[in-house]
Amino acid sequence: MQGWTEKIPRRRTECFRERPEKREHRRFKMSGWDEGAVYYSDQAQFPHGAGAGTDSEQAASRHTVLRKFKEFIRNFARQNEPNVFPYRESLVQNPKFLLVNLSDLLTYDKDQDLRDLLRKNPSDYLPLFETAAAEVNANLKSRVAGETGEMEEPQTGEVQILLKSDEDPVSMRSLGAQYISKLVKISGITIAASRTKAKATYVTLLCKNCKNVKVVPCRPGLGGAIVPRSCDHVAQMGETPCPIDPWIVVPDKSKYVDQQTLKLQENPEDVPTGELPRNMLLSVDRHLVQTIVPGTRLTIMGIYSIFQAAKSSTSHKGAVAVRQPYIRVVGIEETNEASRGPANFTTEEIEEFKKFASEGNVYENICSKIAPSIFGHENVKKAVACLLFGGSRKTLPDGVKLRGDINVLLLGDPSTAKSQFLKFVEKTAPVAVYTSGKGSSAAGLTASVIRDNSTREFYLEGGAMVLADGGVVCIDEFDKMRPEDRVAIHEAMEQQTISIAKAGITTVLNSRTSVLAAANPPSGRYDDLKTAQDNIDLQTTILSRFDLIFIVKDIRMYSQDKNIASHIIRVHASATSANDPRDTKEDNWLKRYIQYCRTMSQPRLSDSAATLLQESYVRIRQDMRRQANETGESTAVPITVRQLEAIVRLSESLAKMRLSNVANDNHVQEAIRLFNNSTMDAAKSGINQHINLTPEMANEIKQAESQIKRRMGIGSHLSERRLIDDLTRMGLNESIVRRALIIMHQRDEVEYKRERRVILRKA
Repeated sequence: MQGWTEKIPRRRTECFRERPEKREHRRFKMSGWDEGAVYYSDQAQFPHGAGAGTDSEQAASRHTVLRKFKEFIRNFARQNEPNVFPYRESLVQNPKFLLVNLSDLLTYDKDQDLRDLLRKNPSDYLPLFETAAAEVNANLKSRVAGETGEMEEPQTGEVQILLKSDEDPVSMRSLGAQYISKLVKISGITIAASRTKAKATYVTLLCKNCKNVKVVPCRPGLGGAIVPRSCDHVAQMGETPCPIDPWIVVPDKSKYVDQQTLKLQENPEDVPTGELPRNMLLSVDRHLVQTIVPGTRLTIMGIYSIFQAAKSSTSHKGAVAVRQPYIRVVGIEETNEASRGPANFTTEEIEEFKKFASEGNVYENICSKIAPSIFGHENVKKAVACLLFGGSRKTLPDGVKLRGDINVLLLGDPSTAKSQFLKFVEKTAPVAVYTSGKGSSAAGLTASVIRDNSTREFYLEGGAMVLADGGVVCIDEFDKMRPEDRVAIHEAMEQQTISIAKAGITTVLNSRTSVLAAANPPSGRYDDLKTAQDNIDLQTTILSRFDLIFIVKDIRMYSQDKNIASHIIRVHASATSANDPRDTKEDNWLKRYIQYCRTMSQPRLSDSAATLLQESYVRIRQDMRRQANETGESTAVPITVRQLEAIVRLSESLAKMRLSNVANDNHVQEAIRLFNNSTMDAAKSGINQHINLTPEMANEIKQAESQIKRRMGIGSHLSERRLIDDLTRMGLNESIVRRALIIMHQRDEVEYKRERRVILRKA
């Protein structure tokens, strides 16, 4: 009887194996669904051996497909070059992977079945394609002499097939159940990348009892291996039979490949209004690992697959059939090669760029292309052009890095097209991120530490300044930011790094970005009756980090208002419909030219330009010192060595526009002119109570002060309008009264309340 009981477990599996129609049914229904519940080998992805008739037919068809793939790799040639075999060539040059365009499969195989097979069930036919590529690769190699001197077949490794196609990507929101295990193409921005892990392709199992060794294939992607329940060793007389589940995994003997998971988020322009962006889990393996840094825009081809989440939420604990989707990547295209690595320009483009740069009026031409819909603001446009091209980044012998990026602050009245400039730069710069001051926190601008739900380990997610590395960050409403958040940008603006020490992660991230910020003065409008300090309500620490500070005022002048009105009406009247392709070509040209100049040209100052710059900087400092001595207080905008470096960067960017390698005297003079028109004007702006005061005026101001004190007791409130009306009735001049109020406010004798409408007299 004992022999009978021994055989029961094995007999059960045998009965299971002898019913092929049942097996077919299970295989198509349950593959991937029954992970962890029913253990069953002989998987659909790896059908070995012919069992029933269906299997043998399938094996025959797979063989023809394999032959077709091999013929395609060997014989495919494009029509314009009939004697060039691109895939064979690339296999010889790089036997590790092969990049295949799906449209080539279609042109080679007119009745479409190769491409459609790959489309419909890629997980079956991609391994076939890789086998075909490996076999072709082995045949392309000539024999080599072995250790014994015999001629041997060369050792060839596996070849990874990467697919690309020219069709449009589908939206991440439209991916549903009908796409499962089909080939899809989506685009987005990577927001996080995990560490590299080792993923087993073949697992070696060892039986605890009889030491029998079995090799089980693992499913690609995030799937696991399916371990058989019982050992197929037949027990001899006197041996103890193998129990159920006898296998232990031998990790050292298994085969592994690299694997990494990425998080892909929808492109901001594809997100419908009022919705949050979706993200998708990607799994990349072998040669695609560690090619992508967070912040890159990608278009990927992949197989839409499902996996059982390890730590699924409590609601899904018992649900065997609820799976999470992910995409197994089989091809990656980067959409902005701009910031990382050399961009590929065609020879015609390079010719056109060089011809454009050799013309005399390059600077004016580029400035006319900057925000053409905005009237006036010539200097701001020139500054924005300098910001887009940027200076040269330098590394000193002792390892200190000097930044080459230019930061610009636009400060001024509402409706002076500040945000329009920011939007234009966001569209034109090769890499750009647009944020608003009120809606961004310190962590959102720099970097945040996030705990991964499944592995419980911390990882970094870069913020706006890190994602825009090599580009521009546009910050609107800069004055509305909380002061502690504004401090977070200090390091990014000067040292161009972001250092982080939280949650056991201590690291330094690069943020080589230019900052273009727009702000309003504290009272909403720029008030000419106030001093510069009160108007520019930012700390000097952050002001000195801006190379150019523009004060944009809304000046009421009849002729100018007429011009602006006619310009705006003309823009509205002649504006084309939203989807006109003509403008995008012009924008694209400027974008490509900026990209080309930034990669090709790294100008330096000439000797004569350096001496000219030195003299003018010393002169500016002297003027500032004299003004400080006369007025008895320092300027609102500090003039420091950073401003000297700013002029150097401006000169370099002006030289870069012309693709020249030397910044000469003309460039320096234009840079100084820009600097004088922006930052120096800001430093001297506002009224100063001591400037051009005649003794009579001083006397009148004293008189007005005593009248104000007589009119208002200490601690009393009075509306400013009423006070001024009362004093003008007594025969005092209105501007004198206002000036007296400003002087009293500076001495802290009165205080403004309720948006400067009510005056409170202090002790």
